[in-house]
Amino acid sequence: MKVEKFPAPGAKVPASEFLVIGGGCAANQAVAIARLGGNAAFAGPLGGENDAVSSRVLKDLKADGIDCSGAVRVDGGTSSVSLIMVDAAGEKLVATRRGTDLGDALPADAEKLVADIAALSVDNRFPPFVMALARAAAKRNIPIVIDLDQATTPDDPLLAMGTHVIASAEGLKDTTGLSDPGAGLRKLAETNPGFLASTDGANGMYWLEGDAVKHMPAFKVEVIDSLGAGDAFHGAFAMALAEGQDPIAAMRFASAVAALKCTKFGGTVGSPKRDAVEALLKLNF
Repeated sequence: MKVEKFPAPGAKVPASEFLVIGGGCAANQAVAIARLGGNAAFAGPLGGENDAVSSRVLKDLKADGIDCSGAVRVDGGTSSVSLIMVDAAGEKLVATRRGTDLGDALPADAEKLVADIAALSVDNRFPPFVMALARAAAKRNIPIVIDLDQATTPDDPLLAMGTHVIASAEGLKDTTGLSDPGAGLRKLAETNPGFLASTDGANGMYWLEGDAVKHMPAFKVEVIDSLGAGDAFHGAFAMALAEGQDPIAAMRFASAVAALKCTKFGGTVGSPKRDAVEALLKLNF
């Protein structure tokens, strides 16, 4: 729902817009890639056939032309569902009922799922499932992009599998215990040899080159809704790597995608097309 301001406890506020949409880090990444004209496939654990939320997620992904053959429906399981409010400044308030009984699910055939892809992008919410995919992708020597979205530890084995680890500002802080992005990235670098970076909303991007902390400013846009911007960034970043772009160019491309997503209400509904991204990049050359 879109509201002018978030309600105080016990209060009621009017909403100007209302949408029911699919979501989740990996699913949003797949949608972003598809909207940009790329070929995307989704793999992950979902609730069983009786879970209406999971069925809706798959229906929406397939409507965007996304291959969902890697989805695993877990009998008796449920997928997460969130209630989200977005205020006039584009900030969000989220309440989530977490899914159940999905944590031990594994892909049916991880090597088959990565056999013909150019890059793998995963979040860290279902470690056994994504670790199996990462191991299979490592055998093919393709980019493995890890969205450090959920707090973990710097020595998490999954992070070490990533050729590119991109953390949210919150995920980096909660994982390392350090609020300074440069210090947090250096802490990750102690146990993770891949390319390390962090997104920080309107503050832009931070990444490591050796021991030096580099910064890339965010594109200046009118923010309507930031929901899903980080996911759009990760999907676009992985797509750019698959196309052969270097990490710096991939970050700039992905930053433009995330910025344009923020100008539209409705989470993945606002994921931009490729021509709009190219126009923004050209304008800010």
